[in-house]
Amino acid sequence: MSSNSDLTARARIRDAAIALFTDRGIGGATIRDIAQAADVSSGLLRHHFGSKEGLRDACDEWAMGQIAQLQMRFADSQTIGPLTPEVMILQQYLVRSLMDGSPRGSAMFLQAVEHGEQWLASTHLETSDRRAYVAVLGAMKMGMFLMGDQLTAALGEDVRSRPGYLRMIRASIEVFSQPLLTPEQTDQAFKALDRFESDEGVS
Repeated sequence: MSSNSDLTARARIRDAAIALFTDRGIGGATIRDIAQAADVSSGLLRHHFGSKEGLRDACDEWAMGQIAQLQMRFADSQTIGPLTPEVMILQQYLVRSLMDGSPRGSAMFLQAVEHGEQWLASTHLETSDRRAYVAVLGAMKMGMFLMGDQLTAALGEDVRSRPGYLRMIRASIEVFSQPLLTPEQTDQAFKALDRFESDEGVS
């Protein structure tokens, strides 16, 4: 088998694994299932990745690299890139990886926070705690995917399918495009937090 064929088989295995891991979780996808979906033998899969855990690590690393490239392009240009089915799959896979307790998935979130801090520093947005701002923002965005079943029930269409996904993302853009609090409400909320902080330890 030529080197190009090896690379093609490796990519097919990776893509099949990402799809099955996203759909079933790490525990629910077997080596045999992944090999069958990639149209390769289980032996070839083990040749490339060693084990299911090794394959999961390779998928995490590849997905993290792809998302990091998108984040850095956004930070450099301040423009939104094209939304593709591949981006949708990557987002869903990485959230599932976090849910399954993947160490690389957790590292991905920390990496995203660090990239977010760099992006935030280049904007006009104001915050007293830059790291908390981007970490909470990231968690809020991921929450849409973590609550996919609940959103699917509420919207009446599967948010993992393209129509439901697009509806969910459009709604999130509308949420982020306009302030939900007036300046007066924001000031009141911060003052309430300040009072709560000053009352700490008071019975």
